[in-house]
Amino acid sequence: MTATTQARNTPLVTVGTVARDLPAGGKVLAGTIACLNAAGFAVMATSALGLVADGRFEETVDNSGGIDGAVKVVVRKGTFRYANSAAGDAITRTEIGKTVYLVDNQTLAKTDGGGTRSPAGKVFDVDAQGVWITLN
Repeated sequence: MTATTQARNTPLVTVGTVARDLPAGGKVLAGTIACLNAAGFAVMATSALGLVADGRFEETVDNSGGIDGAVKVVVRKGTFRYANSAAGDAITRTEIGKTVYLVDNQTLAKTDGGGTRSPAGKVFDVDAQGVWITLN
């Protein structure tokens, strides 16, 4: 395919929310960073490898007594503000557009912690209250 020389109508998918299955024994809190684990179940972000940042949990849901997939949780896609890490891992304006990493269910860091953290997404902005991150 060659470069276009005319304006084009590029297809777009806009996703507001999706329903995700919780794993057996899983509990998530509204407003925290939603991730998918290696098995594809929705879990809160932690400082661990193998997580895929998925959005923000819209509700608190508890599947403590259920089996895998017994309950679903609503996850919103978009750009959200979360807490910034501290000291040498603090995210600054120089990270705008770059990938940052999950520390916990509400905190982001500049580095992968020596290969111990999953990527969170791209930095949209940084302000005095935290880091704006685009979560798929």
